[in-house]
Amino acid sequence: MLWLKQVFAVTAVNVKSVHRRIGSSLVAVVGFAGVVAVFVAVFSIASGFARVMERGGSPETAIVLRGGSDSEMSSGFDLEQTRVVEQAPGIARGADGPLASAELFVIVDLLKRSSGTPANVPLRGVGPAAFAVRPEVEIVEGRRFEAGRNEVIAGVAAAGQFEGLEVGNRMRWGDATWEVVGLFSADGGIPESEIWADARVLQPAYDRGSTFQSVIARLASPEDFQRFKDALTSDPRLEVDVYRQEEYLAEQSTLLRALVGVLGVVIAVAMAFGATFGALNTMYNAVASRGREIATLRALGFQSGPVAISVLAESLLLALAGGLLGGGLAYLAVHGYQTATINWQSFSQVAFSLAVTPGLLAAGLVYALLMGLLGGLFPAVRAARLPVAVALRQR
Repeated sequence: MLWLKQVFAVTAVNVKSVHRRIGSSLVAVVGFAGVVAVFVAVFSIASGFARVMERGGSPETAIVLRGGSDSEMSSGFDLEQTRVVEQAPGIARGADGPLASAELFVIVDLLKRSSGTPANVPLRGVGPAAFAVRPEVEIVEGRRFEAGRNEVIAGVAAAGQFEGLEVGNRMRWGDATWEVVGLFSADGGIPESEIWADARVLQPAYDRGSTFQSVIARLASPEDFQRFKDALTSDPRLEVDVYRQEEYLAEQSTLLRALVGVLGVVIAVAMAFGATFGALNTMYNAVASRGREIATLRALGFQSGPVAISVLAESLLLALAGGLLGGGLAYLAVHGYQTATINWQSFSQVAFSLAVTPGLLAAGLVYALLMGLLGGLFPAVRAARLPVAVALRQR
């Protein structure tokens, strides 16, 4: 109990005297804040991208690709194979038949609104059941495209990031001219980054004959997935891979998340060295300026342990303040910021919002406290080992 009382007493004295070292203390706080702000901002890219991909899938939705394909771009089916898939057990049925959409996936060139640079934007040809397969898709402006016509609808995220997707505009893609007749939302999911058209009209425009690249199916229930998968993978007419759509989309985000993770770690570690050395300098100055005070406490019977802990506590307090400041600045600056980046696994642009999540803010605080701990450790040891007689003679 005496030891704890000494810890609290010395720490309180330290905290109350911070205003006398306000200049160096602010330098340390700003250093911590800068590192945390960059740390949170960089990782908010991966967080926002993953959020879009996660919202794009459902446990009741499955995607079927040609066996060995790692994305829709490398997959392919003929018309007869898609019909076999559409008749598989486990698929939900509507008034017009199975809720399965044979789809085509191509890339079109558009310009980014922010920079005017070219971007690869996904143009998806969908079947008649596409809207029933994805019930979250809603028209927010204009109307749906009509079957058999050169009409497209654009996701609201794509329309916000790329030029030319205003309702009523006409674009030349492939061997056809297309009219934008509507905009749609999809609960913030990946379809909002796409442009949709009738697959049967898109096929001749890109000389695809009667081929498709994937089949998206709505299952009767999530529990029917294994029955659906087993029926297709055991069918000798097919060579396919079957995924839950949410698992497929999560896998599609792994490369970008890994790249952002490596970049974020490299930047954060490089900046952390500067912030940690700043904290070291601040705390060494604090120990030097309080040498006689520390020696007086030691002469009065205070142990070296509470003195060391008090120095560490001051460093951690500065780190906490910097972490809170940096996290708050990052949230205000980037959270919800709309942008687009290429998904390296499909080579197409994905529009998304940067997401500063509570978990990311907590990670930033932990990182700041770790820097504060390292920055205060050696000054704390110095304070604990400072000879009383020598310190008392300091001016």
